[in-house]
This record gives sequence, C-alpha cells and structure tokens, in this order.
Amino acid sequence: MKRAELVFIPSPGMSHLVSTLEFAKRLLDRDDRLSITVLVINSPFAPATNHSLVQSIAASDTRVRFIHLPQVHPPPKELFFVSVEKFVADFVESHKAHVKDAIINHVLSASLPLGGLVVDMFCASMIDVAHELGVRSYVFFTGNAAFFGFMLYLPTRHDQVGMEFRDQTDPESVIPSYVNTVPPGALPSLAFSKEGGYISMVNHGRKFKEADGIIINTFYELESHAVSSFVEDEIPPVYTVGPMIDLKGKTPSGNDQAKHQEIMKWLDDQPPLSVVFLCFGSWGSFGESQLKEIALGLEQSGHRFLWSVRLASKDDMPTDAQNLEEILPPGFLERTKGIGMICGWAPQVEVLAHVAIGGFVSHCGWNSILESLWHGVPIATWPIYAEQQTNAFQMVKDLGLAVELKLDYRVGSGELVMAEEIEKAVKSLMEADSEVRKRVKEMSEKSRKAVIEGGSSYASLGRLTEVMIANNI
Repeated sequence: MKRAELVFIPSPGMSHLVSTLEFAKRLLDRDDRLSITVLVINSPFAPATNHSLVQSIAASDTRVRFIHLPQVHPPPKELFFVSVEKFVADFVESHKAHVKDAIINHVLSASLPLGGLVVDMFCASMIDVAHELGVRSYVFFTGNAAFFGFMLYLPTRHDQVGMEFRDQTDPESVIPSYVNTVPPGALPSLAFSKEGGYISMVNHGRKFKEADGIIINTFYELESHAVSSFVEDEIPPVYTVGPMIDLKGKTPSGNDQAKHQEIMKWLDDQPPLSVVFLCFGSWGSFGESQLKEIALGLEQSGHRFLWSVRLASKDDMPTDAQNLEEILPPGFLERTKGIGMICGWAPQVEVLAHVAIGGFVSHCGWNSILESLWHGVPIATWPIYAEQQTNAFQMVKDLGLAVELKLDYRVGSGELVMAEEIEKAVKSLMEADSEVRKRVKEMSEKSRKAVIEGGSSYASLGRLTEVMIANNI
C-alpha cells in the first residue's frame, strides 16, 4: 500500500495553529495512508501558550508528531505594532534553515516517502524549501476564498500601480473574487501599510502561485462566486475542505473552568433564541468610552445579552476588565441584572451552539464566521483588524448572511460607534423571521452537508489526498 508523510508548517498565531491542527486531524481521519509531522514555530511573545496547545493535541492524538524548531531572535517588537504582517513575514523567513534541517534530519531519514509540505498562508516563503528539496508544496489558507482572491489580486495591481492603496482617495476596486466592487473602507489595514505590511502581502500573493495546490478553509456552497473566479491557468488547483472548525472548543481549566460553568448555567436559564452574544476575538478590545456606548446600545435594544468584555491596555494586549461599575454607565449593572451577563473569557464554540443564542455581534474573524454559520446564528458585523473588514463586506453585501453594524471600523481609528447604531443593529439582528436569519439557517444546513460523504468538501478532500499520496519522493 502506497503511503506518504506530510510536513505541516503552521504560523505561530494561535488561531492559525488551531485551524492547521484541525485540518491535520481531518486528513488522518480520512486516509490512514498519511502520516503527519508538524514543525512548530514558537510564538515570539508567548511560547508557553503554543507549547501547552501542542502538548494537549499530542496527548489526545498520537498520530501527529511534533518537532519544535529552535527559538530565533524575533524582529523588533516595535515592528509588530506598526505592521504585524511584516513582523510575521520576517519572523517566519528567519526559520527557513531550521525547517530544512528538521526535514532532512528527522523526516527524509524516516521510512515513509515525503508527500509534500503544507504551509500556512503566512509561511509562503517555505515554498522555497520545498523547491530546494524537490517536493510538492501546498498552501493551507486559513481565511476564506474571497480573501485568497484578494491576495492573488495584489501582485497584479502592484505591477500596474507600484504602491499601496491610498485609503479613501482610491476608487472602488474590481476584485474578481468579490461579487461587488470593494470600497477602500472595506479593505484590510494591510492594504494601506507603508511599513512593509502591504508589500509582504504582495509577495505572499506571488508565492502562492508557485505552490502545487491551495487548500482553503471554506466550502463551495458558501463561496461559489469566489471559487469560480479562480480560472486562470497560472493559479494552482484549489481544494475547498471546510468548514474546518473545532466543534469541541478549548477545554477550560483553573479559573476558566469556573467561568465556563457559570456562563453555561446562565444560558440554560434563558429562553430559546433570546440572547445576543458579543465577542470580539482574543485580540478584540475597546476603550472605556466605547464600552459605555455598547452598554447603552444593549440596554436600549431591550434584548438579553452575553457580553465578553475586553479592555484595551497601554501595551495593546487586551485584558479582562476590572471594576466594571466604574467603567460602564451609572446603574447599568443593576438595571440589566437578570437579562444580561458580562464575562471576560468566553467558550465561544459552546456559546454559539447553545439554544438560547439568537444573534452574534462579531469581529468577523473567519473562524468565528464559520462557527456561527455552522450553528445557524446570524451575525452583526463589527470588524476590528486583519482581513475582518473584507469578511464583513462579503457577508453583508455579497452573501446577505449578516446584518451591518459596521463594515469599515478599524482599531486605532479613533472612531466611536454610538449607542444608537448598536441598538439598531441588535434589534435587526434579533428579528425572529428576518431574511438574514432564514438565509443563515439554510447555509448552516449546507455547511454540515459539505463535510460528510457526498458533500462538496468531502469530495475535494478526497481528491487532495489522492494527489498527495501519488506525488511523493
């Protein structure tokens, strides 16, 4: 029986690591002819976090082998805060020699033939290592197909224009992977970055075309327009294998376990579809003025709520807010007692799966979008950073699967979203028989069908595994 070893190279970001490992397990569940080794690039800021996640995965699934790469000196921390894309690109690039050594010394020396490298979307420079070793390479794109199309568009545009976007002075962009023309305000911040973020993404877009395949965490029924736009001869084969989500979520421990039990018990006491859930990701946070507006908007909406509050701090690392009675409007906590719950950390996957949840005010990270669609929970869009503006634009304008709260908000802009806007969006989001809610329910059913036998993603994954096993050294 022909077998193959795959080497996965995820980026050090937690959400990327989780998605990559979920995909690795999905591959192994699908075809026992595959073996997988993951080369771990440790986080430059919190290596212990990556270690603990890897240890838990290794303990629960012995089929995946992990090799921790040597720690390297990261770029200056100041670069991270002006251009996270440039920081990550430089940090990953500095690991190329370690990646090549690990493959030569620990993978090629093993008995199984090497079927290829599976590199994260931010590890495109590792395609060079695949070329040097004479093996195939596949990009695992943890974002959506439309944003992958945006990445392919960047080099073409750059060859014509030769510079980054110019914010509101640019015209709307005709990007083939989006149904509608995309206004400048809906583009990610990296598109305007003069500190290296823009050109880093241009380089990634060029590199993607050198891969032997593109694996995207989406499903055809959700992004049929974007997937159908990939018809150019120079684009590698695209495999849609999603939704690739961790339905179990993170196992809470210590203080988080007590919080988890408290949150779930509170939800158990709420009527079905009555609670709006507000959560903005691990990096999502707001200043005190914005928190006050959110509180007023929620109270004026009249709906029950579960609100994950994260406060912006001086070093940009979000923290759980303390002394909420001093931050939120006077009397808010007393007036909303019984109909609202405020927490810091929240078990997002389990919350979205709960029958009490009727809507989700989200930062529109792609994993969060896939989780909400899977569970049939409509979103009100409030993007903050990364590619979340384009995600929000696509969900509202192209797909009609979300309610617009904001499309062009971005952290650090100084913009204050007022209580009236929040109230209006929450009321629209929680409408029982809205067109958006109906469309989301239909897409939920399609997402579940996509990954089972006979589904589009199931078939796409099957084609991918055959290619991986057939082409090895």
